[in-house]
Amino acid sequence: MGRRRQYCRQSCRQRAYEQRSQVKGTALPADAVVLSAEEATQLSDRVYQVRCAAEDVVTAVEEGAQGDELRELCDALLSAAKAADGWR
Repeated sequence: MGRRRQYCRQSCRQRAYEQRSQVKGTALPADAVVLSAEEATQLSDRVYQVRCAAEDVVTAVEEGAQGDELRELCDALLSAAKAADGWR
């Protein structure tokens, strides 16, 4: 009944409030996500790995690769996508 919860826990609600307070009065939008240079580089690397894995799958399909090879490439693609999704 009622509205869906916006925050999973009180601590998450508190962190969101702290973030909003820190960016208040700055040029950053309230919903901005700020990453360190290292975090941004790591995220970029993981996205690049996903793109390369997807390109490998496309190349294999175009070359008529067998099912077992395609399965291995799809597993690698899925693994790279899960790693890229783990940045949160």
